Amino acid sequence: MVDQIVITEKSSQAKDVRAAIGTRFGTILPAEGHLLDLEEPEDAMPEWKRWSPVLLRPNGLYATRPAKGGNKAAKLKAIREALRSAKKVWLATDCDREGQLIGQEILEHYNYQGEVVRVLFTAQDPQTIRDAFHRARPNHEYAGLYAAAVARRQADQIYNLSLTRTATVTLGRGARGVIGVGRVKTPTMAIVCKRELEIRDFMSTNYFEVVAIASVAGGHFKMRHAPKERILKLQTAEDIVRKADGFSGPLSVTVEDKRQSPPKLHDLPSLQKLCASRFGWTASKTLDVAQELYDGQSKKIITYPRAEVRYLPESLIADVPKIIVGLQVGQSYKDIPVPAQPIIRKGPRGAFHDKAVKDASHHAVIPNANTIDTLKDVWPRLSADEKKLFDVIARAYLAAIMPDFRFRQTVALLAVPNAPFRATGRQPLDLGWRAAFPDWVPTSEKSDDVQVLPMMTNGEAATLRDPKVEAKETRPPPRYNEGSLIEAMQNAWRFVEDAPLRERLKEAKGIGTPATRAEIINGLKRQKFLTNQSKNIVPTETGLELFGVLNHADPTLVDPGATAQLEQLLDDVVAGKQQMSSAIDAVCQVADRIITKLKSTAQSGDGPLLKSHTGKGGPDRPPTPAMKRFAMSLARDKQLHLPRGYATSIDVCRAFLEAHAPKKPKDGSAASGDKPPSAAQLAYAKNIAQADGITIPAAAMASSTTMSNWIEKQRGKKRGKAGSSGSPKKPKAQANHDEEPQDYLLER
Repeated sequence: MVDQIVITEKSSQAKDVRAAIGTRFGTILPAEGHLLDLEEPEDAMPEWKRWSPVLLRPNGLYATRPAKGGNKAAKLKAIREALRSAKKVWLATDCDREGQLIGQEILEHYNYQGEVVRVLFTAQDPQTIRDAFHRARPNHEYAGLYAAAVARRQADQIYNLSLTRTATVTLGRGARGVIGVGRVKTPTMAIVCKRELEIRDFMSTNYFEVVAIASVAGGHFKMRHAPKERILKLQTAEDIVRKADGFSGPLSVTVEDKRQSPPKLHDLPSLQKLCASRFGWTASKTLDVAQELYDGQSKKIITYPRAEVRYLPESLIADVPKIIVGLQVGQSYKDIPVPAQPIIRKGPRGAFHDKAVKDASHHAVIPNANTIDTLKDVWPRLSADEKKLFDVIARAYLAAIMPDFRFRQTVALLAVPNAPFRATGRQPLDLGWRAAFPDWVPTSEKSDDVQVLPMMTNGEAATLRDPKVEAKETRPPPRYNEGSLIEAMQNAWRFVEDAPLRERLKEAKGIGTPATRAEIINGLKRQKFLTNQSKNIVPTETGLELFGVLNHADPTLVDPGATAQLEQLLDDVVAGKQQMSSAIDAVCQVADRIITKLKSTAQSGDGPLLKSHTGKGGPDRPPTPAMKRFAMSLARDKQLHLPRGYATSIDVCRAFLEAHAPKKPKDGSAASGDKPPSAAQLAYAKNIAQADGITIPAAAMASSTTMSNWIEKQRGKKRGKAGSSGSPKKPKAQANHDEEPQDYLLER
């Protein structure tokens, strides 16, 4: 019997909490991620067991059920038993939306009625954990966070399963593989596919620029004629060379002192992008290394790594002196000239911005203030990769509290007739925060546009010599790596053409979440839709084919902007601007419209179908003779056009029949207007019954539709036996379209 319990997200977290507070707040019981899954569609509605193009939305919400795998059953049982006597529960799961769901869904599942308080910590050192328990708040204050998590999970199940089933039975040409569709997964694949098609369609263009050496009293420097309209003809460039050679004239010189504020602190996507470009790391590796720095044994030197914003609350200003001291003791950071009075910037252009973190679960990733004094002891135990990542985080933090980078920018123009030449120079005045990155040179500063110019005055004479033509070539857009792809997912507004919508989505958090984007990419690789090519991510031919089919069927399926709109709805739930049910309704409306369009596409034969198999499975399979006859009969009686592929694809034929055949009532009786079985159906059914020693159901004897379904079911049973009669074996992922192909539906 226990009066209080503490629920953590995982065993390692439970260990840290136990070390920090002992048992003063009750028995500490860990989960193992989600201990509950959503029930399958067929559990909610038995008629959904058979795959068909319908919206799989139950009355109310999908119920939860115990999850399988690992040690989940035992951990759930321990929590369930403790809840029977517990008067108070401390939810100490991760501080994000998913952490809220992992803990609270257990209480909802068992209808717990006692007191619940929420413990939020962004670091896992003892002091942070103790402080978090002392400032715990009533759990109902986080109702929006929980509602958004529920909405996301429910909406994803409805959308993903409904459209996966619909796409499989309408677009697959009967292939036994599954056409996996995901609300986030499919648009992510589309981002990569669109870029690849851009690259393949790209036609390089040759153009020319002219450069020359300018001489002034103070020295020499390079000037360039590079007009906005590219020079496409060599003769034109050579004419400019002749004009420029030996030309003298007065310079038009402008000098302006400028300053540049430090870059933003890191969230998880920015870390993943940087580590991908600098170290060649995958997004998953970056997260794994960050997680070890966060909760690894005797480490815990950074804050929560799944950060979704690049700002800090103003309350953390008080930690600045402590972190500076900790970083400068015994480390290379002592050589970084942090001012005695750190520069504290607030608001959008600073590091501390309360408004930016108001609706976020956790702030930017920074060194852990409560363990920073242990850094000198922890550092030798860190791996090389852990040191690299911590270094990135530490230098970003120090830069954020250092002065602006100040520089003098000089622009010099020389008015060669009809061909002005230009030079730009940059002279550092105060490195400021740039001193935190002594070996870093921005890409923008690696050209002659930021050369160091000699002293010169406005109106001073300059002479051009040694002009020459530089041949250049337009380049296609670069392929994505994992870091830049995650950035593209985060900034999905860039793919939206509608200007007002772009502006609304800029403040949204893109598609997916910081915690799920790496797994979404990995899932697409496992499905053979994406693959690695050196450091880049490219689509496979199967992925490109699937993208083409889905894009033609309904562009919304592959539109990152449309998905970003739905994500924004979920963010509004957290902020209390949107009801959970309304957010789910919005996702369902989109899914329902797509289902209608996909069915129409299949029935009309308009548009391409998937020619190759997209997952596990085998070759195409034709419909039964009875199905073909029934389809032709329906088309003749209802004056319909038979869809292309109805005679060769069982799924095309089935989709047509399900759309137009009389529906069977739930009581199993013959539908109104349904015809009795044909003589051929009866004869075939009797042969099956005699061979298998079974009885033909009465409903089948009264209805041609029911009889057709019964015959198909019995044929399916025979095919399932040892792959007999030469039929291709069904993949485990699909199994008559009755079992859920979870491997193809990974979204979270």
